[in-house]
Amino acid sequence: MDQGQQKVRDLRGLQCPMPIMETAKAVKEAQLNEQLTVLADDPAAKSDFEAWSRRTGHTLVAVNEHGNYTEFVIRKTH
Repeated sequence: MDQGQQKVRDLRGLQCPMPIMETAKAVKEAQLNEQLTVLADDPAAKSDFEAWSRRTGHTLVAVNEHGNYTEFVIRKTH
C-alpha cells in the first residue's frame, strides 16, 4: 500500500447524514486497503462512523478528537 498519498476529506460544516454519504462515495473510489482521513464536526459523527464501519465492514482505524472537530481514519477492506 502506498502510504505517501493519504486521501483527506474535510467534511466540517456538514450535518448528518452528509458526512457518511460523502465518506461512502470516497471509499468506493479508493483502492483496497487504502486509508482515508475524514474531518467532521457533526456531533453525531462518532456514533455514525462507528455504526457505518460495523455495517459496511470497513475498518475504523482511528478516531482523534481535536477540540471542535474529529478526525476519522478509515481503511477500505473490500
